[in-house]
Amino acid sequence: MLPAKIFNFKKLFFAPSLFNFSKMFSSAIKSVHFIGIGGTAMASAAAAMLDKGFHVTGSDQNVYEPMASFLKSKNITVMTPYDERNLASKPDLVVIGNAISRGNAEAEYVLDHRLRYCSLSALLAEFFIRGKRSIVVSGTHGKTTTTSLLTWVFEHNGLNPSYLIGGIPNNFSQGARFTDSEWFIIEGDEYDTAFFDKRSKFIHYLPEVAIVNNLEYDHADIFENLAAIKKTFSHFIRLVPRNGLLLANGDDANLNDLLSVTHCPVKKFGLGEHNAVRGFNLRFGPTATEFEIPSFKFHLNLVGELNVRNALAVIGAAKHCGLSNKQIQSAFDTFKGIRRRMEVKGIAGGVTVIDDFGHHPTAIRETLRALRIKYAKEKIWAIFEPRTNTTRRNYFQAELAESFVDADAVVVAQIARLELLAPEERLNPEKLMADIGASGKPTAYLPDADAIVKHLGEKAQGGDVIVVFSNGGFGGIHEKLLARLNGRR
Repeated sequence: MLPAKIFNFKKLFFAPSLFNFSKMFSSAIKSVHFIGIGGTAMASAAAAMLDKGFHVTGSDQNVYEPMASFLKSKNITVMTPYDERNLASKPDLVVIGNAISRGNAEAEYVLDHRLRYCSLSALLAEFFIRGKRSIVVSGTHGKTTTTSLLTWVFEHNGLNPSYLIGGIPNNFSQGARFTDSEWFIIEGDEYDTAFFDKRSKFIHYLPEVAIVNNLEYDHADIFENLAAIKKTFSHFIRLVPRNGLLLANGDDANLNDLLSVTHCPVKKFGLGEHNAVRGFNLRFGPTATEFEIPSFKFHLNLVGELNVRNALAVIGAAKHCGLSNKQIQSAFDTFKGIRRRMEVKGIAGGVTVIDDFGHHPTAIRETLRALRIKYAKEKIWAIFEPRTNTTRRNYFQAELAESFVDADAVVVAQIARLELLAPEERLNPEKLMADIGASGKPTAYLPDADAIVKHLGEKAQGGDVIVVFSNGGFGGIHEKLLARLNGRR
């Protein structure tokens, strides 16, 4: 039998995400380097580590807004491009983002030099979450909005929660905060954790309350099919303790066979009569929505049915944790939304330019449906950058075309890196544009942001609304577009 010290060393070496974090975060840890710091969660966690007194640096290939400005405001050094020289100072800990793969110069340096490293999810679980009451918000859509709204409900009512959100809520200055409160509210992503840990991120988050907003196929680069997505969500659901709560969308057919569990309480929310947290009498206005649950009427400063479902999840979780309807409504009244979710970037030449993170067909469809309520008479232009590993593939060939039904005109940017996919896997852009335009809707398939700005500068009229769908920087299209429209005066 191996001596205990040798065994423990081997366990530490071969399973870096499992070693003793309480010892790791002793006074010996002074400096932390984040590889892939430009991601919303990574940047937010880096800022929170800085606030706790660690020296924080980071590196990335590109850092997009709003995280670029956010990191700059925190005076966090971002090194670019990736280079092993960025680690010359031998930081005490390296956090490796889930977008980093073998072959990355810094990841290879970490392995070569046996630097101490971990995933972001493991860092959060063992140092920030364990011992707290964790509320994890999961689902294909609405995670950021639901997590932000729930966090604000707790904050507004004096509960001072720790939180990690994959975006920047307008009610807070940053996407993450770590407090001494018993509550930790976190956005739980089903994407894999790191190149050395292929489990979904949310598996790490120790849920007492697990919210599952919805379930659809996404992330085609790591999940083979819908069944694979269901499997990882089933693993997440298994983690809810018997004194916790599984709160799930009872209207989502893809979730039905995952909710027949007996190890923990299950409560469903939605619009159907079978749901325990049921919304009804929905009334949509251009800037707000009213809906009722039994014995109470809510007012929400967000538009669209998807946001009603998000709010119902928040109501179910908050009431379970002891908050009243009036306390929840008081927070709803002062909720200011999230950056990059139907965010108005400016008005130029009478044209309203909106930024939205939507990249899945359902998210695009629901956002346009909400914008049609908000801008009932205006011409709505939908601009889409198909840059994710799912939308570059043909899995959503038909669904993408159908998602633009509420737009009056559609412009699609050239699909990036199609040559890297097998021909039978590729999204067919010619068919996509033909299907979108079959109803007579004006369409254009253009190579890049500059070409799109030129096209819209010639075609858009005062009073029009332009919504840009992208989960990346999209070549700075919003600023370029506003400048071009201003220049037409």
